Amino acid sequence: MSRPSLVDLENHQDFIQRHIGPTVNQQQAMAEALGYDSLDALIDDTVPAAIRREQAMDLGGAQSEQAVIARLRALAAQNVVNKSFIGTGYHDTYTPAVIQRNVLENPGWYTAYTPYQPEISQGRLEALLTYQQMVMDLTGMDLANASMLDEGTAAAEAMTLLQRVNKKNRSQTFIVAENCHPQTIAVVKTRADALDIDVVVGDPAELIGATDAFGALLQYPGTHGHLEDISPLIETAHDNQTLVTVAADIMALLLVKSPGELGADAVVGNSQRFGVPMGFGGPHAAFFATRDAYKRSTPGRIIGVSIDRRGNEALRMAMQTREQHIRREKATSNICTAQALLAIMAAFYAMYHGPEGLRRIAERIQRLTSLLQRMLATGNLTPDNDSWFDTLTYTVGEQRDAIVARALDKGYNLRLIGGDRLGVSLDETTTAADVDALVAIFTGSQPTSPCSSLDEEVAEFDGIPNALRRQVDYLRHPLFNDYHSETEMLRYMRRLEDKDIALNRAMIPLGSCTMKLNATTEMLAITWPEFAKIHPFAPAEQTRGYQALLAELEHMLLECTGYDAISMQPNAGSQGEYAGLLAIRRYHESRGDARRNVCLIPASAHGTNPASAALAGMKIVIVECDGKGNVDMDDLKLKAERHSEDLSCIMVTYPSTHGVFEESIIELCEVIHQHGGQVYVDGANLNALVGLAAPGKFGADVSHLNLHKTFCIPHGGGGPGMGPIGVGKHLQPFLPTNPVSPVPGLDANNDVVSATPYGSASILPISWAYIALMGGEGLQQATKVAILNANYIAHRLKDHFPILYTGTTGNVAHECIVDMRPLKEESGISEEDIAKRLVDYGFHAPTMSFPVPGTLMVEPTESESQAELDRFCDALIAIRQEIQAVQDGKLDAKDNPLVNAPHTLADVAASEWEHPYSREQAAYPVVSLRQSKYWAPVNRVDNVYGDRNLHCSCPSVESYRDEA
Repeated sequence: MSRPSLVDLENHQDFIQRHIGPTVNQQQAMAEALGYDSLDALIDDTVPAAIRREQAMDLGGAQSEQAVIARLRALAAQNVVNKSFIGTGYHDTYTPAVIQRNVLENPGWYTAYTPYQPEISQGRLEALLTYQQMVMDLTGMDLANASMLDEGTAAAEAMTLLQRVNKKNRSQTFIVAENCHPQTIAVVKTRADALDIDVVVGDPAELIGATDAFGALLQYPGTHGHLEDISPLIETAHDNQTLVTVAADIMALLLVKSPGELGADAVVGNSQRFGVPMGFGGPHAAFFATRDAYKRSTPGRIIGVSIDRRGNEALRMAMQTREQHIRREKATSNICTAQALLAIMAAFYAMYHGPEGLRRIAERIQRLTSLLQRMLATGNLTPDNDSWFDTLTYTVGEQRDAIVARALDKGYNLRLIGGDRLGVSLDETTTAADVDALVAIFTGSQPTSPCSSLDEEVAEFDGIPNALRRQVDYLRHPLFNDYHSETEMLRYMRRLEDKDIALNRAMIPLGSCTMKLNATTEMLAITWPEFAKIHPFAPAEQTRGYQALLAELEHMLLECTGYDAISMQPNAGSQGEYAGLLAIRRYHESRGDARRNVCLIPASAHGTNPASAALAGMKIVIVECDGKGNVDMDDLKLKAERHSEDLSCIMVTYPSTHGVFEESIIELCEVIHQHGGQVYVDGANLNALVGLAAPGKFGADVSHLNLHKTFCIPHGGGGPGMGPIGVGKHLQPFLPTNPVSPVPGLDANNDVVSATPYGSASILPISWAYIALMGGEGLQQATKVAILNANYIAHRLKDHFPILYTGTTGNVAHECIVDMRPLKEESGISEEDIAKRLVDYGFHAPTMSFPVPGTLMVEPTESESQAELDRFCDALIAIRQEIQAVQDGKLDAKDNPLVNAPHTLADVAASEWEHPYSREQAAYPVVSLRQSKYWAPVNRVDNVYGDRNLHCSCPSVESYRDEA
């Protein structure tokens, strides 16, 4: 045997072997079990030859973890971490270390999936319910949802909500106050344009009452710092049947009256400054609160209190208004991803500090702002705003450039407004020394006395009008008052974490939204200050590291997809769909084809597709599927011909939502193009294509890319997410931009779909690191093994359960649909019973009843080992045997382990056991569970009770104390 070379010893393939679950030998054995000589033979027989890419991706070889970290350090070093006083809704903050280490950097929190299965999600559901309670308290509203993507999106959603619920005024006009944040105005305008809503921007005092409008948007405090009593404006609006949304600063709400008290109908904002880093724009959890009367129209997710099978309190997603699954083409929102992880951080921040601690933080910010105003006044500088919380704006004329130069020399960023104004916004991290420095920057000379010596001269609430001053009437629930010591906080977060199933406990086999490994190395950079502490509107010369990373990631994604250009702005897959469709819309308009507004969508499509098309102002026409789950090409051709004059596009998922590589995809693209339309390939399943095929090469014009799926950004319990879009060269001019920090190379008048230019930029290093660690060959291998693992599961289960759809060779793509309907007819055991019984075996359930009712959709990903795949299959096979026992009468049809699942520790430890099956069968149906057992904290949650008794705030103090 020859001596290994130095190159052999420096094995850069290590990470690939750590990311991909089955070993090379196991991959071979699994392929042979499927009847193939090799993994490549399986791939050749599964992926249509017509779509296979001819050239390998130009991504280089796999890099070592050490090399990737070093490169990220070098990129981070190119960023300049100035102190940013830019404001506009983004502020520096302190993330409590206990929250950073134990939530943001903890896979028990960041690898959890959206809580569709509430029994194994009680921990994050409790944290999200606490977030809702926090928002309700601070906004003074009846109801809050569990977060939105960003403040701009929340404001746009509020606009459409007000239009829906305002039955007294059917106007198509929406008033936006000119002192709203500019990025919010831009997002609202984009949303309104496609829905034929006329947005009028101006002075609300002049517009409200004089303009017939269904709704209005006010900023509180205004973007330039002015803080006024808006209740008279709201009263005038209501007198004219105009409903009002208030975009509020969450930190200011600790000192000023709540928008609810002032009469608002909806309140939106950003919770970022509650301990969440700026991160060059995100991710941050926006908040959305409204009146109880509007709960059925509220977008996003709402966490509610229900009961379980035994009558005990249990949480669930109440009215999960992912309404696209229900209303589809009639949807009024395409919100799919929230920002759960960041909402949880904000809630824990509020708990950690409590109402008095938060109040002190806000008071300190406000006091320093007042001191700054007082000291600048001695230098004959008068702010444009005569009231304030944390922001002052000055008209400085010709002195602006000199002031900005002094600020940059000091390492400070100020807000540039027009040609002669400057804004300065203070935050939690501002010090008295910063105030002294700002005085010197604005005046050109050092202050004669430090601001600390003037503290006694500044009255409490200085700058806040008397009518707006607020007492501590919020956050009285014990959750916000019992966890101020780090010991108690640490234990509380651990208790919540232990209630849930995340990837650090078991595989999450959900079809349609892969939960693959989010490697620790990939996650390291997101909390580095050079990435985390950058303001989204910082000067370009301070963000060169981000710009370099974005350019490299764009190249990587273009190689993976075969497109010509990328937009990083969409901060969720749903937003990517929306952005892609808007680009298509603008493309047709540029060619004089504005009449092209029909979007063809297969009946099997994910519900966000028709919802996104509806929000993009398109008319949806459904294309039927054939008996094998493929797009019915005859129906497609018929409808493409029928709409040849007004066809805008088709939205098709590939591989299909049914888990099949359809052979007709190239013909489908050709048919659409022949009739003047564009092809949108939903990138939800791109993880089955990377390295093997590229949508930009086999006929597609645009795709969104789920970075939180294919490229390893973690799901975070329901967010963060990123949905960049890849487009052909002809669509590149129509990509979204930003009004504050325009995207280079694009028209400044382009659409704006997210509040910041590059969406949730701080999590982009995760995908960059994944691709760099894997290299071109590693990415292709990951795709192959994802297909192998799915087929391995289908093969192991096919003799026990029907596999609903397969390709022409009998194989599935990256996921398989297990059909439970025949068993339900024969035994009475439903797909829900099977999903809940899997919890007793220690597994998160697969996707239930989507895309086909009565089925389970399983997607294992490439990261799961053969042992875990076998453990999952063994569990389902054991469950099948239990179903057979029900069919044979060996288990009672109405009292058996399946219909009673999941079983809690309290069930098994109870002094009395009333079931005809044993405690052992309930809790330990397989021997391996004795080594490691997950106990569901609640029994099966009663969804009907929760719908009939909607309660979306924290349980009563008495209930909380009883549980404690």
